[in-house]
Amino acid sequence: MSNREVKRRSGGATISAAGNGEITDSKDSSTRAGPRNDRPLSSSSNGGAALNGAIEEGLKGVNVGEKGPDGDSTGQLESLRSHLNRKLSSPMMPAFMTSAPGKVIVYGEHAVVHGKAAMAAAISLRSYLLVTALSKWRRTITLRFPDISLAHTWEIDALPWSTFSYPAKKKYYYDLVTTLDPDLVDAMQPHITDISPKAAPETRKIHQAAASAFLYLFLSLGSQTFPGCIYTLRSTLPIGAGLGSSASICVCLSAALLLQIRTLAGPHPDQPREEAELQIERINRWAFVGEMCIHGNPSGVDNTVATGGKAVIFKREDYKKPPLVTPLRNFPELPLLLVNTRQARSTATEVAKVGALKKAQPEITDSILDSIDKVTESAHRIISDPGFDKDDQNSAETFGELIKINHGLLVSLGVSHPRLERIRELVDSVGVGWTKLTGAGGGGCAITLLKPGVKPEALKDLEERLVAEDFERFEITLGGDGVGVLWPAVLRNGSGEEGGEEIDQEKFLNADGTDGVERLVGVGVQERREGWKFWR
Repeated sequence: MSNREVKRRSGGATISAAGNGEITDSKDSSTRAGPRNDRPLSSSSNGGAALNGAIEEGLKGVNVGEKGPDGDSTGQLESLRSHLNRKLSSPMMPAFMTSAPGKVIVYGEHAVVHGKAAMAAAISLRSYLLVTALSKWRRTITLRFPDISLAHTWEIDALPWSTFSYPAKKKYYYDLVTTLDPDLVDAMQPHITDISPKAAPETRKIHQAAASAFLYLFLSLGSQTFPGCIYTLRSTLPIGAGLGSSASICVCLSAALLLQIRTLAGPHPDQPREEAELQIERINRWAFVGEMCIHGNPSGVDNTVATGGKAVIFKREDYKKPPLVTPLRNFPELPLLLVNTRQARSTATEVAKVGALKKAQPEITDSILDSIDKVTESAHRIISDPGFDKDDQNSAETFGELIKINHGLLVSLGVSHPRLERIRELVDSVGVGWTKLTGAGGGGCAITLLKPGVKPEALKDLEERLVAEDFERFEITLGGDGVGVLWPAVLRNGSGEEGGEEIDQEKFLNADGTDGVERLVGVGVQERREGWKFWR
C-alpha cells in the first residue's frame, strides 16, 4: 500500500515534518501536541508508537486484494503489521549554528565607569558555534574551541544534575538570574578542575573560565535526558583585545541551548518586533549568566550588544542597580577600520589609572569626564537625526570629528599608548578617516571611521604601512546584526553540492584561520549570505 493510500484511509493523518512523531491533520497544519518547552530538539521517545498507531488506524477496514502464501487474504496485512512492530529509528537533530558579533566602544570609555553614558556598537567580526548531535547511545557532551586549543568531554550522567535540579536551586529559561549560586558553582568544580591540566597556568585559567560558562548554562537550561552533542566554537574576533569576544561566545551558547529546548520563536522576516525583542531579551539574560562565570561582575554592555546588534547607549550611575540600556535600532551600518596593536593591556590597570588621577586632580578629571559625556550625547543626537546620511560627507564629518575629540580627551586621562598613537599618525598621514582608541586603552585596539568615497589606493597604502609595523588590521562594518541562526547548518557556497553545502565538524575545524571561517560560514557584510536569519 502506498503512503498516499495510508494517508487517505486514516482520515488525512500524516506524520509531522518536525521529526518528532507528532501527528498533524492535512486539513490543519497545527500540531496536536502539548507544550514543547521542556523537550530538547531530538526525536520524541514515543515517535515510533505514534507513527505505528497512525498507520494501524489507517489500515482498519482495508481489503487487501492479494492473498498470502497460505491463501489467507489477510496475509499481506499481517506481514505489514509485523513490519510495523519493529522499533523505528529516532531521527537525530540536524546540525545547526548560532553566531554573534563582537563590539567596540564608539564613545564614552572610562567616563562610563564614573556614571556617564557610553555608546557601544556591534562589529562584523563574529563568533560561530556549530552544534552536532551524537548517536543516542553516546551520552557525552564535548566543548571544542580550537582557536584557544580547548577540547573537553563530559559524561552527561556524571554531571551534578541533582544539585542544579533541586527545587530551591532550579532555574528556568524565563528566569532573570543576576547572581551566580555559590552551591551550583561549587558543584561544578570537580568537572572543571581537570580541564587542560598540562596547559600553562594562564591558558588553563582561560580554558576553565570558558568551560565554566558553558557548563553552568548547560546544567541550568538542559536536563539529564539531553542528547549527546558536540559544541564547536570558532571566532574571527581577536581574543583578549577588548572586543567582547567572551560575550559573543556566551550569546552563541545561550541561543543554541535555548533553541535546543525549544523556547525561542523565529527568527523569520515577518516576526513582530515585540516577539523578536522577547527572544533577544531571553538570549541576553542567559548570556549575561555566562559572562558572570567568566568575569565575575560584568557590566552587561558586551552581551547586550552581541545579542541585539546595532548599537546601544549604556549608563550605570548606581552599581547596586541594573544599568540603563537604550537600544539604537536605527543605527546605520558604517565602514570601519579596526587595528589591533597586539599590545597586551589590563582593563583594571587603566581604570585604576583614571581613578588615581581623579583623586589627585578631581576638578580637572571631572571636567574631562563631563566633556566625554557631552561628546557621547552629541553623537547620539546626530546619529538619531532622521536627516543623518552615512554617505554624505558633511554628516560623516560631524560624526567623525567627535571621534577625534573623544580620543584627545582619553589621551588627557593618560590611557593611550605609543602604539595607539602611531596608528592615529599613520591614518592621518593618508587622510582616510577619524581615529580613536576603543576600550580601556593602554594597548588593545583603535578604530577609524572611514570617510565616504575613500580611494582603494589610499587604503592599500595604509595597509602596507600597518603590516610593516606589525599591526593587525580588519576592514569591517559597524552597527550590524546581532545573534543569528543557521538551521540546518547548510549554506549555498558555490560548492556544487545538491541543496547547498552541509557544514560538518570536519569542515568547520579545518577552516584555515579567520579568513577560512568567514569563507565557510560567515554571515556576510555587504550582502547577507542566504540561510542565516536574525532577530530584528
